[in-house]
Amino acid sequence: MFRRLALLFSLLLAALSPAFSADTYRIVHTYPHDPDAFTQGLVFVDGQLYESTGLNGHSSLRMDDLETGKVLQHIEVPQQYFAEGLTNWSSNLIQLTWKAHTAFVYDRFSFRQLRTFHYEGEGWGLTQDGKNLILSDGSPTLRFLNPETFQVVRTINVTDHGTPVKDLNELEYIHGQIYSNVWYVNKIARISPQTGKILGWIDLSGLVQSLNLQNPDAVLNGIAYDAQHDRLFVTGKLWPKLFEIKVVPPPAPKRVAAKPNRCPPDLVCPS
Repeated sequence: MFRRLALLFSLLLAALSPAFSADTYRIVHTYPHDPDAFTQGLVFVDGQLYESTGLNGHSSLRMDDLETGKVLQHIEVPQQYFAEGLTNWSSNLIQLTWKAHTAFVYDRFSFRQLRTFHYEGEGWGLTQDGKNLILSDGSPTLRFLNPETFQVVRTINVTDHGTPVKDLNELEYIHGQIYSNVWYVNKIARISPQTGKILGWIDLSGLVQSLNLQNPDAVLNGIAYDAQHDRLFVTGKLWPKLFEIKVVPPPAPKRVAAKPNRCPPDLVCPS
């Protein structure tokens, strides 16, 4: 009986425990972004910003000028493909497609297509941790792939306090964590690559609301990291702006000091 009561009490405490507060952000710089770009992948490599845009008949791979938003280099993806996530590997760029089970490998400098890879399921977001590619497919599962063969090395299931998190979208690997957009959610999830547990959220609701976007498809989607200068960039589908932000942790909870007991030991004082 005592064990059952102890178990019920521990479960009640767990249910009542507040979830961690989300980080917020500070805008460092605002850059122009092509409002017609249906952003599906974003990566910053050696001082250059690369972008994958989606939709059948409008998909592309492009190199953008960060300061002006102008497209400096561009190739169209064949119209039967809906382009998705994008990452770099060595001197190449790897671009996913949504439902065609095909990834394109390009020379990063010439955009010449070198080869293709096949993978099972859908392709949503793509990043890499220096050892493996990391792929999202809209489910709570992230797949780690061999970058040479595209074979699955391992998987993790992403959870937030034990609840699976689906619709994981564009990915970026930053400081040993996987940053992920979540489709139609105005937050970025920070995920442990070892356990799949969500370590925290970055709430960008204010950023989205400031744009006053009318198109329901113009969702937050696009994370890029400049490791050399420690710069974090975010944008979205059909957004007219791209932002450099700094993540701001939530304020630490205030501690309430215990009141000293001023009662004489031989008296009973009110609490």
